[in-house]
Amino acid sequence: MTIVRDSFYINGEWVKSTSGETLDVTTSGTGELYATIPAGTVQEANRAVEAAAAAFTAWSNTSPKERGEFLVRISEKLAERSDEIALTIANEVGMPLMLSKGIQAGLPTMTFADNAQRASEFVWEEEVGNSTLVREPVGVVVAITPWNYPLHQIANKVAAALAAGCTVVVKPSEVAPINAFILAEIIHEVGLPKGVFNMVTGLGPVVGEAIVAHPKTDMVSFTGSTRAGKRVMQIAAEMVKRVSLELGGKSANIILEDADVPKAVADGVFKCYLNSGQTCSALTRMVVPRSRLAEVEDIAVATAMGFAPADPITGASLLGPLVSAAQQQRVRDYITKGIDEGARIICGGVTPPEGLEQGYYVQPTIFSDVRNDMTIAQEEIFGPVLSIIPYDTEAEAIAIANDSNYGLAGGVWAASDEKAFEVARKIRTGQVEINGGAFNIVAPFGGYKQSGIGRELGKYGFEEFLEVKAIQHP
Repeated sequence: MTIVRDSFYINGEWVKSTSGETLDVTTSGTGELYATIPAGTVQEANRAVEAAAAAFTAWSNTSPKERGEFLVRISEKLAERSDEIALTIANEVGMPLMLSKGIQAGLPTMTFADNAQRASEFVWEEEVGNSTLVREPVGVVVAITPWNYPLHQIANKVAAALAAGCTVVVKPSEVAPINAFILAEIIHEVGLPKGVFNMVTGLGPVVGEAIVAHPKTDMVSFTGSTRAGKRVMQIAAEMVKRVSLELGGKSANIILEDADVPKAVADGVFKCYLNSGQTCSALTRMVVPRSRLAEVEDIAVATAMGFAPADPITGASLLGPLVSAAQQQRVRDYITKGIDEGARIICGGVTPPEGLEQGYYVQPTIFSDVRNDMTIAQEEIFGPVLSIIPYDTEAEAIAIANDSNYGLAGGVWAASDEKAFEVARKIRTGQVEINGGAFNIVAPFGGYKQSGIGRELGKYGFEEFLEVKAIQHP
């Protein structure tokens, strides 16, 4: 049965769409219609901003403890509905259900809980000389979020902004929006004051640009493509608004000569293919010693064979489909480009996986003998495509890692953590994992160069939503 959503959440109420126009959401595993959502207009975007602006003074003056209590209740309700959220996002995005439960449903629950604690424990004032430094919420925050980790990305922005005392207007991705409606239902259920959280669905050039350009929004927190992020920044610059951007990535995973190669390669393939490669921090460039290239290729292909795609709801695979037909075609085009530019394909290709002609599936693909100036090594593919790039010296490996317009994440494998740490310091990215280090939900996440501006998660993500006022005294 198709899910039908026909209202926005504005000023504490479900408000019917005025245009009557709708947008279709498809099931990634079959390509069938999954849901319809309302296509917002500039009028509805403006109404949401006005509600957030009207609610700001009262919300910003509530105690951090009270704000934290609301966030705790939201976290608890998210946990109660985690099975529903996981299933929703598995349908929308294609992440296998067994992964979706822990990642797509689990991380937002943790983020709301973390920001609840952060609000109550944060030191809001400090003395510096004859000044009292006061931290204050930045104001009305615009949150524009992507489809690949949809609720996780909403939580990163909304939980921190609410904890800081800001009010928010969210425009979730129209490709994977139903999870955002679940969050709005939860927020309504816990009784968050009217206007503190508002949500309008629709297209970026309509709703997104309207809320960014509105004179009563004070900050824009955007996650998405670098191209769209540049447009957001241009609009925000007209009114000198604060902007936080989390954009693309083309992260390098350096495997040093003395590393545990079988372990490093197997882990690297998983880090590339997680969420069908639809991860901005995916380790999509595996930079390996030329002397061990044949060994790396054998291990990588054998590992990829364990990622045979399957239905995200009923299958037991770690690899599901891509999010949409457009994304599927984009990834196939990049695979063709890699072949045309002379990279050697050793696994996968453009043809659909056998038995999965319906839905948006792409074979797990590996290229070897990739040069770093090739398109597949420089541009973000956002699919299950790994590029293996050989190097001759450690210095060359580091240079390859840094030869990118992006700087979001990276990895280093070495015989010792000390050596891996030494190389990690030389990679110009916002995060580097060494010897398979796990993702940390409270560590700052964000990038150098065209991967963005600012940080999300933990202390640094929380402080993005604060202004600093100095009050001088005798």
